[in-house]
Amino acid sequence: MRRLLGVKVESRLPAYRLIDRPDQLPPLLAALDRVKEVSLDTEADNMYHFKTRVCLLQFLVSGQVYLVDALAPIDLDPLWARLEKLHLVMHGSDFDLRLLHDRCGFRAKSLFDTMLAAQLLNRSRFGLAALLEEHFGVALDKDGQKANWSKRPITPQLLEYASLDVWHLPALRDILKRELAKLGRTAWMEQQCRAQIEAGTLGFAPPDENDWRVGHSERLRGAGLSVLHAVWHWRQETAERLDVPPFKVCSQDFLMKLAEAAEQGGTEAEILGNVHLGKRHPRLFPSLSAAVRAGLARDPRTLPRRPPRDPAHRSLTPPEIALQDRIKADRDRVAKEVKIEPTLIANRSQLAQIARHPEDLDKVLLPWQADLLRQQPSLKKL
Repeated sequence: MRRLLGVKVESRLPAYRLIDRPDQLPPLLAALDRVKEVSLDTEADNMYHFKTRVCLLQFLVSGQVYLVDALAPIDLDPLWARLEKLHLVMHGSDFDLRLLHDRCGFRAKSLFDTMLAAQLLNRSRFGLAALLEEHFGVALDKDGQKANWSKRPITPQLLEYASLDVWHLPALRDILKRELAKLGRTAWMEQQCRAQIEAGTLGFAPPDENDWRVGHSERLRGAGLSVLHAVWHWRQETAERLDVPPFKVCSQDFLMKLAEAAEQGGTEAEILGNVHLGKRHPRLFPSLSAAVRAGLARDPRTLPRRPPRDPAHRSLTPPEIALQDRIKADRDRVAKEVKIEPTLIANRSQLAQIARHPEDLDKVLLPWQADLLRQQPSLKKL
């Protein structure tokens, strides 16, 4: 048994081809031209940089692993053109599809997501590491997930780790697909995967002028609001300048503590009295002080106004709350009967939408979800 980055491997490690030069791409393109399906995974640097980048693309094509350095000077347009015509096998594809859409303009044609399948089968552990250990005797820890995938050169250990992310996907898909068929949930899976593809085309939410309203900012009314606005933007600007994720500058709880101190009438010195920003303190404290000072000097009435409440998300009336409770009770009972997590049928937001407009059941839910609820007592009488 071998150990790599905390990986215990009982089966042989897959050989891989690393593509980090333009002249190495044609064999992968030719391989994709010969198949209808490919296994895909990505590695990104969202834990290390301000703007997330695709760093590595992992492919399994006809039994061969290809690892594409997405940060190398390679024109990947021919790759995306081919992938758009192929069926994808992935695990936990939501983030990957959004990232590939936002950064590369990619949209999947069709998909089988092994994580979605495991959830529909009510697996208590549906992460890739758990499924690989259960079915293939491959035990993975989380070291690879914490790695800085933008660092070059990528170590052989990380490349071998990345190869395992796609190596077993076709076999895992076949196992889960058989189990879904036995339970009559193949159509459920197809609907879930189509919805995942559509969600991927939305990408990530664009910046909004009210993103600074974090934590319990709704409790703030005066100086606390202005200070929160100022220090939140200070954190964003600092993170972009240092090229790190905002959470590596400071936490949201830290920002709220400053805002709450300002709300209670604290002076600049009192607000910042116990602040320490770690190793970066000497460099960052002056600009933080300036942000707090600017926040204290600003009239909170000049801040961006909260957007008007979306009519689709207005507060429920008492009769609607009662209906929501009945629908939830029916959902929970049905979920227990079919042995799946209740929120897979309808989450809290969807329950509220249905309670407001029961006639929109088929607009809010996927067909398989709506079919499980439409004949239940809470909705059948409406």
